[in-house]
Amino acid sequence: MNRYLFSLLVIAGIGTAYAGEAKVTWQNPDSYTDVRPASESKTGFQSRVFKTLDGVFDSLAKQLPDGYKLQITVTDLDLAGDVKPMRGGMQDVRVIKDIDWPQISFSYVLSDPQGKQVAAAKEELRDINFRSGVSINTGNSFYYEEAMLKDWFKKQQDKKLFPAK
Repeated sequence: MNRYLFSLLVIAGIGTAYAGEAKVTWQNPDSYTDVRPASESKTGFQSRVFKTLDGVFDSLAKQLPDGYKLQITVTDLDLAGDVKPMRGGMQDVRVIKDIDWPQISFSYVLSDPQGKQVAAAKEELRDINFRSGVSINTGNSFYYEEAMLKDWFKKQQDKKLFPAK
């Protein structure tokens, strides 16, 4: 029985696709331009933003070949829109207007499986045209920021700075 179970686990592992991985550090988040909550606690909102964007970086890193590591240090974040107080004591609301585009500043280091640095840079991304062409049915509350990061990553691969699987 143990031999049978072991064989199944080995066979199941053969089809497993390993990919690159990401490690994100959120440096001094209290100094970020705009990670303000509209209707939840500041701590809970920041945690949700960071967890969501960690997931975006993770999914992008999975497009890298096996063993590659993408280390990201975020130094500033300005979410799309702006939080406005509501009249009558109601909760605040995040209003999305064309003039409040998403922005993120970060540095990154990409290393190959041997630990050799392949690429490194500081980035200041902003998407002035963030409302054109983005489908808001992604299931992600931060879809404008996600689209901006996906576009950046694709450009890195198109320029051959980041290898593709």
